[in-house]
Amino acid sequence: MTTIHNLGFPRIGAKRELKFALESYWAGESTRDELKSLGAQLRQRHWEDQAGLDLVPVGDFSFYDQVLDMSFTLGNLPERVRGFHGDVLDNYFRVARGRSAKGGEEHALCGGGVAAGEMTKWFDTNYHYIVPEFTAASTFKLDASRLLEQLTEARAQGVKPKPVIVGPVTYLAIGKAKDDSNKLALLERLLPVYAELLELLAAQGVEWVQVDEPILVTELDADWQHAFNTVYHQIKGTKVKLLVATYFGQLQENAYLAANLPVAGLHIDTVHDREGVQPLLNLLPAHKVLSLGVINGRNIWKTDLTAVLDWIEPLAERLGERLWIAPSCSLLHVPVDLASEQKLETEVKSWLAFALQKLEELRVLGKALREGRAAVQDALASNQTALAARRASPRVNNPAVQVAVAHISASLGRRASAYAERAAKQAARLKLPAYPTTTIGSFPQTAEIRRARREFKAGRLDDLGYQAVMHAEIERCVREQEKLGLDVLVHGEAERNDMVEYFGEQLDGYVFSQFGWVQSYGSRCVKPPILFGDINRPKPMTMEWIAYAQSLTSRPMKGMLTGPVTILNWSFVRDDQPRAISCKQLALAIREEVLDLERAGVRVIQIDEAALREGLPLRKSQWKEYLDWAVESFRITANGVRDETQIHTHMCYSEFNDIIASIASMDADVITIETSRSDMELLDAFENFQYPNEIGPGVYDIHSPNIPTREHIVQLMKKAAERVPAERLWVNPDCGLKTRQWAEVIPALTNMVSAARTLRASA
Repeated sequence: MTTIHNLGFPRIGAKRELKFALESYWAGESTRDELKSLGAQLRQRHWEDQAGLDLVPVGDFSFYDQVLDMSFTLGNLPERVRGFHGDVLDNYFRVARGRSAKGGEEHALCGGGVAAGEMTKWFDTNYHYIVPEFTAASTFKLDASRLLEQLTEARAQGVKPKPVIVGPVTYLAIGKAKDDSNKLALLERLLPVYAELLELLAAQGVEWVQVDEPILVTELDADWQHAFNTVYHQIKGTKVKLLVATYFGQLQENAYLAANLPVAGLHIDTVHDREGVQPLLNLLPAHKVLSLGVINGRNIWKTDLTAVLDWIEPLAERLGERLWIAPSCSLLHVPVDLASEQKLETEVKSWLAFALQKLEELRVLGKALREGRAAVQDALASNQTALAARRASPRVNNPAVQVAVAHISASLGRRASAYAERAAKQAARLKLPAYPTTTIGSFPQTAEIRRARREFKAGRLDDLGYQAVMHAEIERCVREQEKLGLDVLVHGEAERNDMVEYFGEQLDGYVFSQFGWVQSYGSRCVKPPILFGDINRPKPMTMEWIAYAQSLTSRPMKGMLTGPVTILNWSFVRDDQPRAISCKQLALAIREEVLDLERAGVRVIQIDEAALREGLPLRKSQWKEYLDWAVESFRITANGVRDETQIHTHMCYSEFNDIIASIASMDADVITIETSRSDMELLDAFENFQYPNEIGPGVYDIHSPNIPTREHIVQLMKKAAERVPAERLWVNPDCGLKTRQWAEVIPALTNMVSAARTLRASA
């Protein structure tokens, strides 16, 4: 009997219940008990949704982030929060976002907040985790209360639980040493705590524990490979059975290591590594369970169930009870329920599967393996009908777009002149001071903005009424920036719901969900548009709003666009053609918008590529191919303009050291990056690489409600000037301001502008 199980479930709720509960608690509008009660309700509902699975994940629910959960389970707290007492959840939020609930006693204790934990992307996803911090003096102490509480709840509900934890090697690998210490030297202190946790779960009667070790799909040096053997040989005596789970990539040279770890089972992502299954079977000991991730946990297209059965039925005969099947990874990365979508186009909807539908696909596969295909023949027939309709749909393929991509030439991606010549022309045209100030694009999305957008989409506000509201918000934004004294302004993006969805709504080849929300970090959710066909821009997308904003001021107004690589990486992308082709289609569409903005007199155009690094393959040996087409796509988009037009790009929450040459080859005149949480460490990339163009290191952490002081910003910029010549530095926040409140933004930007003036005076 093949076992069917799940690796993790979306935690935010089908209607974003957790998001709203968190934000209510942080705002001081609800109690801690109310928040915890909502969490318990969501867990109960999610376990009900997974009924019928043989093993159900427990511990995958989190109030902010599963990696931060593991840090608290291991007692690995930053020194700056160790002195706080009281409820653990409030201390947890201090690490996550710099503070907990508004108006709570903890504010008096922490002087208005602490430095939030550094945040970065979870492998190659758009999910952000809180980076574990280590020093040579780090110690660990078990606190399993959160996991045990959820285990008790699950059992009371009749769930057969499979606790989920981040594995020790991955936990160390994705953390950051805050000094010169060797992270692997901490294994001696860390392993006893993991062993204690596993023994505690065994004492609770747990049979299986899922230990997530996705670092196994990356290139590991000999020390890290040795660490895997050390770890699992030391904890192999535990009374629970361990399922080591890998996902997002291929094992390749780590296959022998993974297959021979002294654990009871191994999970691999066959969406990414189907070719690795047969070689792995030759390495796998005869007693070990092999779990195959056969349903894509990262995308929203229906699985070809017949094709999956064709290749796993022989495996089921060979492995018998040792074969398990599951989604490729946690379903955290997809929306909850397609059935909630009442407005999605019927044709495209029939091609899709969200988390609940993926679990149903899994149940169909499980039943077919146990009882034969005849037991699920109707489900298989329906599945094949939907797949055939998608392949045949004339809406998917646009011959004109395909011809345009085929005729892309190298000249499309080249500026007329080198940067030094362009920079002189831009300086003469823009007349900016030293340390010019700007923001990344968006300003607070107020309740009035959201209400107007809601009323407009519902048809209760006509075009002229909506335009009037947006114009008023744009004018407010411009006037506030003028009062602040910013040098290069933005229109504030009042009209935009999301930096990707906004553009997708105006491009042929996209459709949109109502409730397709996916967690990005904490309470922040995104609703990725669905890229199902060839991309074409029917008409200008941003011209009206940016031209209006420029008409209100004599200062330079940035035209704000999202770049093709970010639109691609933050969409649910069609899986029937190479991603590079879809990206170049997007590049041609956004290029048209860039040229229209320039013709309208816009002097500065920012093309955000926040997700450039996110799309990197997990193995460096595969990076060049991706970077080649990603950088080419950006250059196609950006480089048709005249020398006098200044091109900016923005990247956030990414390490740059190992791709700095590719970033330089993008040839943007100005790049803005996140550096506030890393205390300018990201600029280390620019110490040994002579980056030729201008840089704006973020000095205001917009993901925290804390307000930076002028002195702190000056200190950060002086650190930046040690790595980058001062004449090429800009001063800006680390990301857009849409999630903040005006009451926070005004004092923060006031301090930022004041800091720039201080720097100019001392130059």
